[in-house]
Amino acid sequence: MLHLAIEAALALLTLCGIAFYLIALWSARDFRRERKFQPTSTSLPPVSILKPLKGADICSYEALRSHCMQEYGTYEILFGVNDANDEAIPLVRRLMSEFPNRDLNLVVCKEVLGSNRKVSNLIHLLRQAKHQHVLVNDGDIKVAPKYLQTVMADFTNPEAGMITCLYRGSAASTLGSRLEALGIATDFAPGVLTARSLDKGLTFGLGSTLAMSPRALQEIGGFHAVVDYLADDYQLGRRIADAGFKVALSREVVETSVPPYSFTQFWEHQLRWARTMRVSRPSGYAGVALTFGLPWAILLVAIALGSWWSWILLAGALLARLAVAFDIGVGTLSDRHVLQDFWLLPVRDLLALAIWFWSYASNAVTWRGEKFRLEDGRMYPISTPNADIVKSGRSASS
Repeated sequence: MLHLAIEAALALLTLCGIAFYLIALWSARDFRRERKFQPTSTSLPPVSILKPLKGADICSYEALRSHCMQEYGTYEILFGVNDANDEAIPLVRRLMSEFPNRDLNLVVCKEVLGSNRKVSNLIHLLRQAKHQHVLVNDGDIKVAPKYLQTVMADFTNPEAGMITCLYRGSAASTLGSRLEALGIATDFAPGVLTARSLDKGLTFGLGSTLAMSPRALQEIGGFHAVVDYLADDYQLGRRIADAGFKVALSREVVETSVPPYSFTQFWEHQLRWARTMRVSRPSGYAGVALTFGLPWAILLVAIALGSWWSWILLAGALLARLAVAFDIGVGTLSDRHVLQDFWLLPVRDLLALAIWFWSYASNAVTWRGEKFRLEDGRMYPISTPNADIVKSGRSASS
């Protein structure tokens, strides 16, 4: 009886996963249809791009340089670092030399204002921003020349408080990097599009682009409100949505450089993201179990000893999974690497299921070389002896 119950549970989970794949395909179709009619405008507001930086790699300069080549009226770029010896500083100096007519400024943010140093940098940068509209994105994001035009055009809707973007990963040659990029294109993006469709809009932001209106940012208390949260992009979007503003998904798709992760680094990065999402939105994260159609189908074939009906479910799950990968990864994100690495999908999905299970084992994460404990989305340094005192002090003041 137990064996039959397990088979029935796995069959049900497989069917749920197939249903998710079909909803994702429908959601992607709606997104592509809608973005054909997204607004354009010749009168766009001045904007300050805030770029919190830490370290650099071989792709960093081209990513930063792409922001200096925008076909846009008035904008400035503020680069922020914690350390006066940060490896990113020579790159910023080089940009200033190459683009003397661009409004580029470097800010060394020595005072740390909370657990999240990236957000701490943003607080410092915002104080020096010249323009009311601000746009934040990560240092490894590479954009097209009309990126600002496309993103800022969505603010023609007076209800818009935040504009965010999908992204694709440019992978290095390592297996860990390729698995990461494949997950972005075939799992993360479908999840975002599905959430957008089911929720009738987004209720979170993506770190690839967080463009915010001055009224929305002021309404939520600025960056100070999320300075102790690891998932600052998620928190900013959620708070702006909760304040009654619209979080819009731009038609623009940007590119992020995926580091040459070893398998261990890939696992740790995915686990950190998984635990962050679990503590930020526990009920929604639990529902992620219903999206693993292909892994559940593979396990079903093993448990059912290869019975004919289990193979039929596996075939259905595999076809639907491949359809999502090609339709969204290639068709929506224009990620041609999906075509090269699609054979890794079963491996990547089985690993994702394992990470989902393991994310419940602990609330500890490692970020930027430091260990933290996550509680209700907030991050507390594990290495700090008085972490509990710090925690209660922050809770009292929040």
